[in-house]
Amino acid sequence: MSYLGVNHDKCILCGVCVDSCPFGALKITGKLEVLDSCRLCKVCIKVCPEKALSVAEGSLTKSDLSSYRNVLVFAEQRDGELAGVVFELIGKGRELADKLGEQLNVVLLGHKTESMVEQLSKYPVDSIFVYDHQELTYYRPQPYASALEDLISHIKPSIFLIGATHVGRSLAPRIATRLRTGLTADCTVIDVKPNGELVQIRPAFGGNVMAQIVTPNHRPQFATVRPKVMQAAELAPSHPTQVIYRELEPEKLLSNISFLSIEPKPKETSITEADILICVGRGLRKAEDLAIVEELAEKLGGMVAVTRPLVEAGWAPQTRQVGLSGRTVRPKLFIACGVSGAIQMVAGMSGSEYIIAINKDKNAPIFEVAHLGLVGDMYEILPALVEELGRTLTKSKESR
Repeated sequence: MSYLGVNHDKCILCGVCVDSCPFGALKITGKLEVLDSCRLCKVCIKVCPEKALSVAEGSLTKSDLSSYRNVLVFAEQRDGELAGVVFELIGKGRELADKLGEQLNVVLLGHKTESMVEQLSKYPVDSIFVYDHQELTYYRPQPYASALEDLISHIKPSIFLIGATHVGRSLAPRIATRLRTGLTADCTVIDVKPNGELVQIRPAFGGNVMAQIVTPNHRPQFATVRPKVMQAAELAPSHPTQVIYRELEPEKLLSNISFLSIEPKPKETSITEADILICVGRGLRKAEDLAIVEELAEKLGGMVAVTRPLVEAGWAPQTRQVGLSGRTVRPKLFIACGVSGAIQMVAGMSGSEYIIAINKDKNAPIFEVAHLGLVGDMYEILPALVEELGRTLTKSKESR
């Protein structure tokens, strides 16, 4: 592994390299110190007047793999309510733990956590580790990272899963850095080998490639998982669950962030919560034609979603976009209209319970994931479908 090496005998602490670093990764504290933010851009090497800097080679110390066991899931909460992704992680974590013959544990950080502990104990979890402190009421990076570092160092899980939410994406890199382990972000598929290696699959190169990543030498194996890509766990109230409360030292609860006030954001209707989605893609000729899609959505009691080209054209907001660069959805019914089925988009909706595809191209990739495919022009099929639904709804009302 390459890193920035400093020859302290040559370094005169002139500060030229510090001023030139675009990442703020160098600091003088009696001697020149290289921080974790160094990206080996080599700018400092070029400007150093004493040639005291160079790229060095070395190897990281391997973890003692035999001392790590079990699966750990982070139970994210906000205002005393557990995030939906937590139950998806419990479902996947239970599956991984069962394959390995190990335990599934959950860690909960917050204040006045009794109701959340009770809710978690109804799921197939073996142990719930709780840090209940007033300082953990709201997410703050330093105390949250300190609590998780404390627990992981104590119980040494082999696998640690956290939701790829705003909190998870802020928290996960901090913990991985503290623990000197790898991190795979935004996973869409997770499995485990018989030898305990976690197979982490995530989109790469703009979603054009699905990268398969393993962490053979370090533990814990750490991944953030996109919401709505895993099947949520089923209730298991008879499953025996142990609740363990842990304390954190007062100095580890300190933070340079203070909350002056909390202003709740108005709740918005999101495509991630819809049971029925009608998604339209490149097959739409102009923005005005969204009206027929919206009419179908209204008749079915669903919502309209779009693919990336329509967002880029300014025809729909990004909050309606399905795909890896948009929202991951898991509705009961997903109707794809004029959608080709690019891998980036399919990865964001393939977990839907039932998929209907409408496309003029019989070879469109979307048909490979559809349960029902209609080869034809959406401009002919959608109006006919709306008309038929109208007649059906009218007859239903008349028969009451």
